[in-house]
Amino acid sequence: MEKLPPRTDDFVMMSDTDTQQLVDRISGELDLLARNVDILERLSGNPPMGIIRLSEALRLPIHKVRYSLHLLEREGVIQPSADGAIVTERAREFWDSLDQSLDQMSSLIQHLRERATEYKGRAAARKGY
Repeated sequence: MEKLPPRTDDFVMMSDTDTQQLVDRISGELDLLARNVDILERLSGNPPMGIIRLSEALRLPIHKVRYSLHLLEREGVIQPSADGAIVTERAREFWDSLDQSLDQMSSLIQHLRERATEYKGRAAARKGY
């Protein structure tokens, strides 16, 4: 992955509220991704499962399972059948892509952590601003 150069000149301070809202949105998206992975994993290698059985097996509300199934179907990773959702051949691509995406996200998170630590160190050195 291409390493992002440090961009200290264009770092903009966000308010605590803005930061929390951003973090909450990102956290929500990661929760959705985790739920989609749980559902796909449950469907892989198992007989077809419907919404209610998935909901019970994963202890998730039906509306969340329905939404995740919709997203996975839209991506072509699962398809409906008379007996419930089944995994398609595109699931392998999903897992490969997920692995690469998680590596990229991990690198970006590490880069952001380093920048935040660097910025805190500089801000602490500038007492009284």
